[in-house]
Amino acid sequence: MATTKILIAGIGGVGGFFGGLLAKQFEESKAVEVHFLARGAHLQQIQQSGLQVIEGDEQFVAIPKLARDDAHQIGVADYIIVSTKSYDLEQTIQQLAPCIGPQTVILPLLNGVDCRERIQKLLPNNLVCDGCVYIIARLSRPGVVENLGNIKKLFFGVECRSDGRLEVLEKLFQEAGVEVTLTPQIKKVIWEKFVFISVTATATTYFDEPVGPIVADPDKRNTVIALVSEVAQIAEQKGIAISNNMAEQVLAKLESLPHTATSSLHSDVTAKKANTEVQALVGYVVTTAQNFSVDTPTYKQLFAEIQKRNS
Repeated sequence: MATTKILIAGIGGVGGFFGGLLAKQFEESKAVEVHFLARGAHLQQIQQSGLQVIEGDEQFVAIPKLARDDAHQIGVADYIIVSTKSYDLEQTIQQLAPCIGPQTVILPLLNGVDCRERIQKLLPNNLVCDGCVYIIARLSRPGVVENLGNIKKLFFGVECRSDGRLEVLEKLFQEAGVEVTLTPQIKKVIWEKFVFISVTATATTYFDEPVGPIVADPDKRNTVIALVSEVAQIAEQKGIAISNNMAEQVLAKLESLPHTATSSLHSDVTAKKANTEVQALVGYVVTTAQNFSVDTPTYKQLFAEIQKRNS
């Protein structure tokens, strides 16, 4: 029987948590191998003593079949889960070339709504899924990934299409204890998440504040509502039927978060990082709106201001 090889490319919060569950489940398996592509001190730590995954009071150590920083040493995989940053996507896919055969299925778990299109452009003949996760996880130090929230859901699929390889992957996720949903209506799921993360990233970065003070201030709440309605118009133009009470949903979610919670974009801009997801989370809305001749004055104004600070 052929072995199923799963490669996790990018062992940060998302890749580390879900990849960790897979590696732990199939550590002794002859039928399934889980490989990690990682870098630097994080990779060294994993090679020495495995990946430590912490969730509340519980923790475990995941030992992948192989952890490397060179895709050539891993070889062709059946499934590649990509969870790097969206600004690295094209570069990551090029680096993964030695792991991609004609039957390789690619599942991106990144922020943004155009990851599948971007990968499919580079790999027109491969099955590329849409995917998204709801989790607050981070790499807290080399070799250690932490899930800081109480939610850990993964959704994936190809719009209006089914494929046996996806059902196999869903089953492997389930065996590893992942809360997974394979759906042919994945675009709605992706866009509803994007509305939330794009609005949250834009508001926290622009106001330079965590979510607590933003939802407590009536004017800032109104800005959040304006952002939601602008990004929802783009989903509508794309023919994606997202819920019609998105503003209430976004505000309710923000209110349920800890007062001090913020977005990774806000943290990255504050830390003056050279690369940020400002283009994937904020700029994408402005550019796509122009393509559809949709007016997004709030996004435009806030994006210009964030870019100024980010330069």
